[in-house]
Amino acid sequence: MTSTPRRALVLASASPARLGLLRQAGLDPRVVVSGVDEEAITAPSPAELARVLAEAKATAVAEGGLLAGGELVVGCDSVLELDGRALGKPKDAAEATRRWQEMRGRSGVLRTGHCVIDTADGRRVSRTASTTVHFGTPDDDEVAAYVAGGEPLHVAGAFTLDGRSAPFVEGIEGDPGNVIGLSLPLLRTLLAELGTRITDLWT
Repeated sequence: MTSTPRRALVLASASPARLGLLRQAGLDPRVVVSGVDEEAITAPSPAELARVLAEAKATAVAEGGLLAGGELVVGCDSVLELDGRALGKPKDAAEATRRWQEMRGRSGVLRTGHCVIDTADGRRVSRTASTTVHFGTPDDDEVAAYVAGGEPLHVAGAFTLDGRSAPFVEGIEGDPGNVIGLSLPLLRTLLAELGTRITDLWT
């Protein structure tokens, strides 16, 4: 009985959190950063924006001429929806502080767009995963200390579950991995729609 050669997986993201999630799940993707200008992309809703951004990143890598051919390219992008607005990474410390002053004691929805492209035949699938996040009530000094550390400038919504802001999140409804940056259950579904079992990609 002959085994099918394992497909190569490519992550179109510079996010160490996404790479960490994939590695913890038994995958070892090659990382190729897309270089997409996120500020230039718009969409009618936060959920759609996350999906369109993910598609743009995956497409840029799949068509960027840096792949050998036949790889499965995964693109992701996250935004926090609060009051109908899409909040990505804050531009500076002042914006991060304002975000936390606005978010504390409230709930938002973390939207992560996922796109998988099979470069062997050009097929693609995309979808957005959503997780409700209930924020705690850090005081002004705690917010200032968190912002001073620099972490919120590198993550969508100015927070993450796998860093220093974890104590400021009271709870979530949905997939925690989605909040960190990638929903493994959704990735499994998208890969299956392209005819690949996620277990076939285990290293």
